[in-house]
Amino acid sequence: MSNKKNFFTQFPSTFWIANTAELIERLAWYGFYMVFAIYLTASKDKGALGFSQVDKSYIMSLGTTLLYLLPVITGSIADKFGYKKILLLSFAIYMSGFLMLGRATDFTSVFLLFLYVAVGGAFFKPIISATIAKTTTEKTSSIGFGIFYMMVNIGSFIGPLFTSQLRESSWYSVFVFTAGVFIVNTILIFFFYKEPEREKSDKSFSQTIIESLKNIFEVLKDIKFLVFLIFIAGFWSMYYQLFYSLPVFIDQWVDTNILFEKIYSISPTFAEMIGTAQGTVAAEMITNVDAMYVIIFQLLISTIVMRMKPLNAMISGIFIASIGIGLMFMTMNPIYLIFSMLVFAIGEMSSSPKITEYIGRIAPSDKVAMYMGTSFLPVALGSSIAGYLSGSVYEQISDKISLIYKDALAQNISLPKLSDTFTQTDLINEYLNKTGLTMSEMTKYLWNTYEPYNIMYVYASIGIFTAVGLFIYDKIVRK
Repeated sequence: MSNKKNFFTQFPSTFWIANTAELIERLAWYGFYMVFAIYLTASKDKGALGFSQVDKSYIMSLGTTLLYLLPVITGSIADKFGYKKILLLSFAIYMSGFLMLGRATDFTSVFLLFLYVAVGGAFFKPIISATIAKTTTEKTSSIGFGIFYMMVNIGSFIGPLFTSQLRESSWYSVFVFTAGVFIVNTILIFFFYKEPEREKSDKSFSQTIIESLKNIFEVLKDIKFLVFLIFIAGFWSMYYQLFYSLPVFIDQWVDTNILFEKIYSISPTFAEMIGTAQGTVAAEMITNVDAMYVIIFQLLISTIVMRMKPLNAMISGIFIASIGIGLMFMTMNPIYLIFSMLVFAIGEMSSSPKITEYIGRIAPSDKVAMYMGTSFLPVALGSSIAGYLSGSVYEQISDKISLIYKDALAQNISLPKLSDTFTQTDLINEYLNKTGLTMSEMTKYLWNTYEPYNIMYVYASIGIFTAVGLFIYDKIVRK
């Protein structure tokens, strides 16, 4: 009992409040983000928006890029005006943004509102990380940030469990739920969050922003470090396919009824709990398995790679993740897909935590904070690259709607263009009527004829290029 007491009391109450707020925010964000690609691209008659893969890529990638670029500015704003005020502003933006986003139907409105939501996230992100840093000591920082990352993964795993069920009834309920979650965070921060000590500055707001930007550019003058950041962007462009491409790929090509029946034969209650009324498993429930693997195995993997040099762990991990991402997109079997995700997760767990560790090690002792502040830049760049790959590239190689039009052209079958009155469901039904195929036969025919699984070579090659690039960096550039 005394050991437990000592463990919890070595951190101040604000540490635990910040971690709880992080868990809740990640629950809301990933609950929404994991289903967002499907919401953007699924048929309008199902309550979704029916956008193209290219439209989806613009919205998701540019919004996410903004989310990771802005913290250099929003962090300075928080330092200037206070953490608590900016956190409450963040939640207000989140709540209003999600409620409006759920009602928007045209591309421009959805795009601008997602950027608005991303601003809310950009205000939140640096404050919580700074709070964890300020409420831990040199002795407790390692376990403190370990708890923090555990909260991130727990929240990201729990969120889609709720939203996957909610979208079965209505898509707008997903946005209402996400906005409602932030009411809890607002109460938590308003009543219980104590402002940690921070440096007070006499500089004006504009001077603070300019100084932050100068610090970033000063760090980027380190050419060797800049090369490292560019290579790491390759890892993030591969990682973000879990959200940009994989849910859509599963929704279009994978027969999740196989997984539902397998689970049902073991536990009918559990199958009905996670399954749909149609006897399938929603795409986001499958992609969410990655977060489950991280929760279960991160400690084990970290123990295995802890004695490895960070760069070696990154190279090995990214190479393994490349194999995993390739395997994910080569099958229509969901059971095989779940195994592939384990391979990817092992690589992810081996490499991702080591990126931050490596940056901290190579930074000059008097510039550690400045170097750490650039760690979001490859995430932003990787998100942009991921958007292009999941947009026009995915649309040409793997998008089922595009392949239906392609096959119809090859067979001289006339099909109307998609519109508000002619949905994706109408298109598929029209194609089935004119070819005489069933839904299952159509999927197999398009799979065998046009090989949409070839997208795996694109995504895997990005990771392999990154691993090889880091190997060359280690052997030549760094030395």
